[in-house]
Parts: sequence; structure tokens; C-alpha cells
Amino acid sequence: MTRLRQWWSAWLTVLGHREVGTGLAWFRMLVGVALLWEFTGPLVTDSVDLLWFTLEDGGYRASKGPGGWRWRPFGGYSPTAVYQMLAIGISAAIGTILGVGGRIAPLVGLQAFIALTRLNGSAGGGDDFLLSNMLWLLVLSNATATGSLTARWRTGRLWPDVSVPAWPRYLVIVQLVVMYTSTGLQKMSHHWVPWGDQSALWYILLQPSWQRWPLETMPDWAAPLTRAATVSTWMWELGAPVLLLAMWFRATARRSGRLRTVFQRMRVRTLYLAFGMLMHVGIFIVMDVGTFSLVSLAAYACAFHADEYRSITARLRGLATDAP
Repeated sequence: MTRLRQWWSAWLTVLGHREVGTGLAWFRMLVGVALLWEFTGPLVTDSVDLLWFTLEDGGYRASKGPGGWRWRPFGGYSPTAVYQMLAIGISAAIGTILGVGGRIAPLVGLQAFIALTRLNGSAGGGDDFLLSNMLWLLVLSNATATGSLTARWRTGRLWPDVSVPAWPRYLVIVQLVVMYTSTGLQKMSHHWVPWGDQSALWYILLQPSWQRWPLETMPDWAAPLTRAATVSTWMWELGAPVLLLAMWFRATARRSGRLRTVFQRMRVRTLYLAFGMLMHVGIFIVMDVGTFSLVSLAAYACAFHADEYRSITARLRGLATDAP
């Protein structure tokens, strides 16, 4: 019973911990950008009808059902309702970016996003689920306390030092680690693992459905690079729990422990995130995977404490002051 009480007390301590919400503010803005991208992309490419209209209306959806409860206020599905839902979603995305509307903006944006993506399950992918999860985490957090127009109106400052519960920030990182780890486990195939042929990325880059730029063949010199990228990506994804450990060791840096010391000296968290940033930027450049890279990188904002953001800002200001 004593051990159970200790665990419960530790759990309450985690839930009760508060900090300045700088990381959540950056996370909110980047997720809002990803949501805006999802809503405006079909408008820019003139593909709204192709994605979400029925056959009768010029698209390729076979069903002409009402589309679920989210469409009832519009009288059910219709081409006009699709554009109305897009307008609501775009407004909510802009509100999320600017930090207007508190939790309501990401909640409305999420519902509009779900309503549209469920009209055509063939027009989406895993990035839709990831974005939906991240939007839910925004609904659960107080991400407009700082770095928002709401903060500006309330305090007169754009980035006030307002404390918020820290557990939503932790949950974002847990979501990221679960995604990476599960992806690595799903890639346990001959084409990904070091003892296999390591050909996964070679074939992926040659598939038209994933290509951002047309590519009919790969030069021979690219084979060693794709093999190295395949193995390193798989190992990096499978090793995602290391990020949680590195963040815990940094948060408890005053405690003793050989492994904690090694992690701090090797800057494991920084190295892990740096590899992830390079990987996601590379994916964005050569592959068309929707907003996957942007949403994933948005979660990286929660890997840093508010004190670290203050330190970075102070350094940038110092460099600007010293510049001739």
C-alpha cells in the first residue's frame, strides 16, 4: 500500500507540475499551419471536387450519404456544404495559428478536418490521423497562454511568462515516440533491417505515388546512400524511447547516475532530434507524404523547456547586438 501511495503521489506531482507554455505555443502555431495547408491545398490545386464530391457532382465518391453528424447543420452532404466546411476549417486554422479562441479553434478545426477526410477514405493517409491526434492534444492544453493574440490582449505582451500544466507537452512527446517506435516495429522486414537487403528507400523513391519530383530511375551511386538511409532511419525510429529517457535525465540532471551523466555529455536528446529534423526535411523535399513532416516537426517544439527558449532568444539578441 505504501508503494502504491508513492506511485500515486508521483503521478499527481507530474500532473500538477506547471511551466511557461512556450513550447506548446510553438507547437500550436506549427500544427495550425499544417491544418491550414490541408484545407487550402485542395483549393489551390483545384481538386476539391475530385477529392470530396460524389460521381453525380463531378468527383469520384460513390456514396451520396449525409456524411455523418458533422454535416447535419448543413442539411447533409452537398457541394455547397463542402465549401462551407472548408471555410470553417480555414478560419479555425487561422485562429489556431494566431492563438484566438482558446481551445475552441483547434476543436472546430479538428471536426471540420474529420468531416472532410471521412468523405473519402482513399484520399488520405496516416498523416491525417497524426494531425487529428495533435489537434486533440491542443484541445487538452492551454496553448494560447503565451505566444498568441489572446496573451497580447490579456497581458499586453505577446510572450508573457504565464505558467500552464506541463503534462500536455509531455503527452505530445509520448505521441511522437509511440509513432516512431510503432513505425519501426512495422518495418521489421527484409528490406529495412541491417541484415536484409536494405532496399526499402530505393524502391520507395521510385514509386510515383510517393514522388514529389518525377524520377524514372536511380543512379548506381545512390544505392549505398539509400541503404545507409534505410538502416539509419529504421534504427532511429526503433530507438525513439531513448528520447524519453534523455528528456527525463535532463529534467533530473541534479541526480547522480552514470547513465544520466553519459546522456548529458553526449547530448543524446539534441543528437536524436537533429537526426529527425534532417530526416523530415529530406522526406519533405523528395517525397509527397502530405503534412506528415510538418506535423512531426511541430511536436519537436515540445521537446524543449521554456528556459531553453529564453536562452536561445537571449543568444540571438546578443548576436544581433554584436553585429556591425
